[in-house]
Amino acid sequence: MTMKAAYVLKGDGAVQGTIHFGPVTVKGSITGLAEGDHGFHVHQFGDNTQGCTSAGPHFNPQSKKHAGPKDEERHVGDLGNVTAGKNGEAIVSIEDSMISLSGEYSIIGRTMVVHAKPDDLGKGGNEESTKTGNAGSRLACGVIGIAQ
Repeated sequence: MTMKAAYVLKGDGAVQGTIHFGPVTVKGSITGLAEGDHGFHVHQFGDNTQGCTSAGPHFNPQSKKHAGPKDEERHVGDLGNVTAGKNGEAIVSIEDSMISLSGEYSIIGRTMVVHAKPDDLGKGGNEESTKTGNAGSRLACGVIGIAQ
C-alpha cells in the first residue's frame, strides 16, 4: 500500500490551498498569493498553536545550510519556490528526492509553509540567506497529515 499525505493551507488573509504528497511528489494549488515566486518549505514542527511562527525553522535533521531543492547540501525541507500567476494561483508540482513519508526524513506531522517573498536558494550573500533563503514572512501553513 502506498502512503499518501495532504494538508490544507490557511492563513490570516486570503491565502489558502490544498496540497497532496506522494512518495516524492508534491502536487496541488495555492490561491490568494501575490504574483511571483514564494518560498515553499517544510518546517520542523507540526505546531501551529501560535500560527505559522510555532512551526519552527526549516526541517533540517542534518544541520546543513539552506539551499535550493536541487543542491546537494540543503535542508531536507528546502523545496524552493512556487510561482503564482496574475490570478494569484500557484500550481504546485514538485518532485523531490530528499523528503519522505516515512523514516528519518519523514515530513508527516511537520508544517508546510508558503512565504511572502521568493526563496533566494541560499545565494543571497548574507547569513539569513543560508538559514531561510530570505523568503520573508509566513503567509500560510498547515500540518502535513496522513491522507486517504
